[in-house]
Amino acid sequence: MSASRRSGTTDELGPDEPGRDGSDPGGPDLLAALLDGMDAALCAFDADGVVTHWNREAERILGWSADEAVGRRGLAGWAVRSADAEEVEGRLLAAMHAPGRQVHEFALLTKDGGRVLVRTQSAVVRGPDGKPVGVYCAFSEVHTQIDLERSIALSEALFEDAGWGVVLVDVDLRPAVVNVHAARALGTGRTSVLGRPLGELLSQGVEELESALQHVLAEGAPPAPAEVWVTVRTPEGERRRCWRSGFVRLASPLAEEPVPLGVGWLFQDVTEAKQGEQEASLLRFRAQQLHRASRAAAECEDPVEAATVHLDFALAGFADHALIDRVAGGPLADAESGGPVRLVRVAATPSGAPGPSKVAGRAGLPVRYAEGHPALQCVERVGALRASAGAVPAEEAREWALARQWPPDAVHALCAVLRSRGRTLGVVTFLRGAGRSAFERSDAMYAEDVAVRIAAALDLAGLSGAE
Repeated sequence: MSASRRSGTTDELGPDEPGRDGSDPGGPDLLAALLDGMDAALCAFDADGVVTHWNREAERILGWSADEAVGRRGLAGWAVRSADAEEVEGRLLAAMHAPGRQVHEFALLTKDGGRVLVRTQSAVVRGPDGKPVGVYCAFSEVHTQIDLERSIALSEALFEDAGWGVVLVDVDLRPAVVNVHAARALGTGRTSVLGRPLGELLSQGVEELESALQHVLAEGAPPAPAEVWVTVRTPEGERRRCWRSGFVRLASPLAEEPVPLGVGWLFQDVTEAKQGEQEASLLRFRAQQLHRASRAAAECEDPVEAATVHLDFALAGFADHALIDRVAGGPLADAESGGPVRLVRVAATPSGAPGPSKVAGRAGLPVRYAEGHPALQCVERVGALRASAGAVPAEEAREWALARQWPPDAVHALCAVLRSRGRTLGVVTFLRGAGRSAFERSDAMYAEDVAVRIAAALDLAGLSGAE
């Protein structure tokens, strides 16, 4: 049997045509390979309705081989019920006189007597003179076509209308396709982001994200979404965001063995929710610390010791160092005015190994604070004050701290005034090192809560008259 016959074609080469000696790589062998390699079933009819082509996918769907199909006139009695044959054949052959492709759905018969619903696309076949000489018909099972259409529709919806970011990342970890939501989240357009390294889009978090993508390429999708904190570069500046991300590995369906095409990355911005959770957790922890400090201070016979207890409990997760300074000469009433304010050290955290705060300043010598020192400004303003060395080299930050009589590793400071019974007793100063962020407004509110408790303890001690 010739290759042409095996693939279900009636084309024959003439004795004088090229290819009889095998010199022509085309001809029926190429046609047979093309037809049998198609994913869709294909059959063709000449102008009289005789089957001229029948490929292997058609054989798979209906069970009729090419030998059994090619050469039959029409489909009646074997591929279509006799009662339906006239209508089906009429709709198929009508494509010879209609523009473009014609799409139809109808039931065909399988060789074992079953019925299968197919969707067909038929179009005219024209001869060298341009006149219709037949019709070709590509068909597939309806459910297979519907699955394909659903996949295409899902892809289009994800990349046009989805309310979360969708990015297809190639094996080089560069965006290949980006939907509208993702482009907006990345602060770029849909086309400008394509092919660019993730490091050009993100200033922080890119290592963690690329590690996750490489893991998916090597091992497959993780069992649960991951929350990734990133800093996005945008024309308006950098933005810190938290993206809840899911990953799926993409492989080619056409290869015999899975060939990775990249990673599908889906993400949703959960920054506000995560920040809310963090703030709520921080508030709970600080409330617990205040409660524990109050209970521990209540057991102290010495009010000064009670003040240091409040200071030590406040340090946990909040600051690296803390200082308590009282106003020299006694508390200041709001109406009082006079010379410059001087402060005397009451207690401080140890500068070396961690441990409880130590009471100091029994001699009553003022601390050498220069004019404009944050602690002095805090007393003058009767309110909290924040200060920071800023983004400077380590040596400059050290000089900044030493000039203010603070530990040399201090970079950020927060001063809160000590007030009791309408008078200013002194200042409590919290200090952070370079490994922590600067103090924020919420930190100032917590420092003021701690200052109220320390001030009450110092007022009870009567330090202004005791020392």
